[in-house]
Amino acid sequence: MFKHLFKLIWNKKKQNALLITEMLVSFMVTFAVFSMIVKFYFNYKTPMGFEYKNVWLININNPPHFDNTDSAATYYKNVRNVLTAMPQVVQISFGTGLVPFSNSIATTGFTHKGKKFDDIRLYGIDDNYKNTFSPKLIEGRWFNKQDEAGSYAPVIINESFRKKAFGTGKVIGEMLGDWEGRETNQRIVGVIADTKEKGDYRETASSLFIRNNRDSYKDIRRIFVKVTPDADAGFEGRLFKTTSNMMKQSSIEIKHFVQMRDDMNKETLTPIIILIILASFLIINVALGLFGVLWYNINKRRGEIGLRRAVGASGSSVSWQIVAESMVLATLSLIAGTFFAAQFPLLNVFELSASVYITAIFLSVIFIYLLVLVCSLYPGKQAAAVYPAVALHED
Repeated sequence: MFKHLFKLIWNKKKQNALLITEMLVSFMVTFAVFSMIVKFYFNYKTPMGFEYKNVWLININNPPHFDNTDSAATYYKNVRNVLTAMPQVVQISFGTGLVPFSNSIATTGFTHKGKKFDDIRLYGIDDNYKNTFSPKLIEGRWFNKQDEAGSYAPVIINESFRKKAFGTGKVIGEMLGDWEGRETNQRIVGVIADTKEKGDYRETASSLFIRNNRDSYKDIRRIFVKVTPDADAGFEGRLFKTTSNMMKQSSIEIKHFVQMRDDMNKETLTPIIILIILASFLIINVALGLFGVLWYNINKRRGEIGLRRAVGASGSSVSWQIVAESMVLATLSLIAGTFFAAQFPLLNVFELSASVYITAIFLSVIFIYLLVLVCSLYPGKQAAAVYPAVALHED
């Protein structure tokens, strides 16, 4: 039977070549879409890595200017005391680097054992950061006041950076390396779990956390405020007024990390939604084309179908033949498409994990088979309804 099917396909190779090409293009487009969807799904399934639901952000635009470090340290110590005294405030932390769920950019790079690492996300945090966001400590310790008198600058790295730079070897107590050709005195004191600071759907990246020292108070632009669950809009107004009164020359803006996360997720999902819509139009056009070609073939082959029915072929066998021809064409296109798609994990294109590509290939194959099956069922049913006498008389 399959030999007969291949013979029929070969006899119309020019027409079938167009169908195979259409299916191949559909498979590659579907593969691209499923790769994005699978990547986002895998990212979504990973733990967030820190707590953010009851944390607010105070952005300080045009922050106060200080002539010396002591004045800045005293000023922000007073800010901490005033804000902490408010009933709904649980914890206060000052930041100088990146902010979770924002488009702020602060990166650095290092050379460790001759290998260079670029685009490392840089966070400037204080000792209260761990109590504000509660990231998970995997190894080592957190920053503490004893680090102020140390002969080295303590740093904390995330798990992704640890795997990339140090593998499974020792990391606590290791010096970080040199930066732009200059030796650093930064020593790793802790490793934390990866945090999805760019939202639910983006992958985690190598991150470095440095401890803010007294000099850092002159660059404070962000205050992280952990509040109680009952903090409402009324409290937000009081917090804004209190902060503005202490920083009369500055512009204050309060944001909620829950809303910032939602905004970041929308920004991330917008391109994939657009891609899905465009891919859907293409696939619909291919499906309509496939349906039309099969319908046209049936009308052109009414004499052949009538002859098969006249010699005893059942309607179901004729219908199955139309469907089987379509599935064989789909198989030929998928063999070629899978070959091209398999190059992506082999060549590590876009640095996605092989599991993402393999899952996308599997889903794309199933989708194309289902698409071809749906498009060929009704033409096959119409072919089965051809009456032998009528078809032979028309022929």
